[in-house]
Amino acid sequence: MTAGQGDQQGQQGQPDEQQGGQPPTAPPPWPPAGPPPGQPPYGAPGYGPPPAGQPPYGAPGYGPPNPYGAPPPYPQNPYSYPAAPSGGSGWGAEAPTPMDRPVTVRAGLGAFLAALVLGVVANVAMLSRFDEVLDYMRSQGGGALDDPGLEGVDADRFAELVLQFSLVAGIVVVALQLLFLWFAWRGHNWARIILWILGGLSLVSALAGAGQGAGPVPFATALGWFQTVLILVGVVLLAMKPSNDWYRFRKWQRATGRR
Repeated sequence: MTAGQGDQQGQQGQPDEQQGGQPPTAPPPWPPAGPPPGQPPYGAPGYGPPPAGQPPYGAPGYGPPNPYGAPPPYPQNPYSYPAAPSGGSGWGAEAPTPMDRPVTVRAGLGAFLAALVLGVVANVAMLSRFDEVLDYMRSQGGGALDDPGLEGVDADRFAELVLQFSLVAGIVVVALQLLFLWFAWRGHNWARIILWILGGLSLVSALAGAGQGAGPVPFATALGWFQTVLILVGVVLLAMKPSNDWYRFRKWQRATGRR
């Protein structure tokens, strides 16, 4: 075989080798169109390791995930101060249940008012029979006027002055009792205490004069006994538990500005 024929056969074998192998790939374009997705652009610094104390990139964070996407709640401070109690009287931090004026207060103050009216009627009856009352007082105080220290004192004039003073004092007491009844009706406990004191004095006075008989005006004496019973009823009713609760409630209302 000549050299020319060998070259020709070599040239014919090259296409066969190309046909039997894989087709040649096209060279990639230069420069590349862009970085692969998920990688920083060319020339930018890489991600690098995460800072100290933080989880690596892509790793889940600390703790369980928070549902609903809300921020985690703040932890409670174990050294926080307790809540201050609200102002009140007898109920602690809770506000009392609103209550109307109970029957015991209405009836108790009504008994005091009725006793006051009977006292006024009794005084009017005594004024209508002033001379008889004066004679009775003169007879009751005749022994006292025999005292040497009261020598020269006119008995009639003295008895008249005592009776007039008693009537004026009775009018003043009636006016004060009306004032105390009004404040007690409004829920002021101090007025209720004063009514107790005045009622106690009236009861003691009635018991002390129980053995003096009917007096110069029996009608006024009978009214006085009814008056004593009404005062006793008023004292008891105002001392009952519903009355105490209502007066404490009214005190709480005034202390909190809700009167």
